[in-house]
Amino acid sequence: MTAQKTAPLHPAARIEGGGPGAIFLTGATGFLGMELLARYLERTDRHVYALVRPNDDAEPAERLRGVIEELSGDPEAFSGRWTAVAGDALVPELGIEPTRRRELASEVDTVVHSAASVSFSLPLEESRRINVAGTRRVLEFAELCRDRGGIRRFAYVSTAYVAGDHPGRFGEDQLEVGQGFRNSYERSKFEAERLVRRCAYELPVQIFRPSIIVGEQSSGWTASFNVLYPPLKGFEAGAYPALPARSDTPVDVVPVDYVADAIFELGGRPAEHDEVNHLVAGERATTVSRIAERAGRYFGRSPPRLLRPWLYQLILHPLLIAVSRGRRRRTLRRTEALFPYFRMRVRFDDRRSRARLGPAGIRPPRPESYLDNLLDFAVAARWGKRRVTRADAYRLRGALQRR
Repeated sequence: MTAQKTAPLHPAARIEGGGPGAIFLTGATGFLGMELLARYLERTDRHVYALVRPNDDAEPAERLRGVIEELSGDPEAFSGRWTAVAGDALVPELGIEPTRRRELASEVDTVVHSAASVSFSLPLEESRRINVAGTRRVLEFAELCRDRGGIRRFAYVSTAYVAGDHPGRFGEDQLEVGQGFRNSYERSKFEAERLVRRCAYELPVQIFRPSIIVGEQSSGWTASFNVLYPPLKGFEAGAYPALPARSDTPVDVVPVDYVADAIFELGGRPAEHDEVNHLVAGERATTVSRIAERAGRYFGRSPPRLLRPWLYQLILHPLLIAVSRGRRRRTLRRTEALFPYFRMRVRFDDRRSRARLGPAGIRPPRPESYLDNLLDFAVAARWGKRRVTRADAYRLRGALQRR
């Protein structure tokens, strides 16, 4: 790889007198990573080095400046507090020139790895290349930080769905429980978390397992219209006369601001050895029937009937595909990967996280309390086809509330 010209290291990031050093963040251009970046810039004076992959459209600094604008409305906000590091977790040594890499490691004392592929449809080897091998390379960088100047924290964003198809309670101290996996995403994240846990005796590891992440609870803002959003869009289109689910099937979703607040809060405290935190709705999870009823009411449609999954998938779904056209047919196709989640039985136990976050006033809200906000934003943004920044979303929410 050709050596990249980069800005000099920020002097305020140096670890002197035991004070906090810089943060190295992966996934800063992704949905959750953007919210984490916002908190580190808004709530601390630490410098943030964000690993950004170069592409044909824009240089890393330009891409990160666009993220800053998306978050704050001002591309020059926090000038001097962030540096885009040209690199890639998919190549050896993160694609960072060796001298630069050692220099960074001397400044960084906190590594936050939030980058991942969340695709359900990638071949398993491709998911492993991104989620497992990529995590291994970020761990190697964290080990270099440890050796060069000391490391306070390696924070890894896993997923609650490492539980796979495990039925019943799944606790924060559990990982390998004989589960199977519905797709390459779940399996690769399970393997990546297992890799991180093996390093817990060498690094101060902290693992966060969010469930399905949706937009901000107050504004509805999201940069990612996946997982829950295609079925919600389907309700708008009237694509679902029925769904393959039981009425009491749990749907565990959490707003991105809760997840980012929790990671920020817990990341600033001493971690237990090999600490795992479930960032989930838990006892406040909703159900398929409540989501369907609420979304149906929002769009002025009757909620779909809930059929036994095998009956819907073998008979009704192929029939609906055959008679549907255009947007409705595309919506039905896109939601096929979600069918296994409509018959889940797992319940995520988040007692440790609730006990630690409760005193700080950070609690997962009930999804019904903010679903209309998510839908307001999704409709305003035309389900991702129209760009609405986080700053715009707050203005939009204020206008809607004044009506």
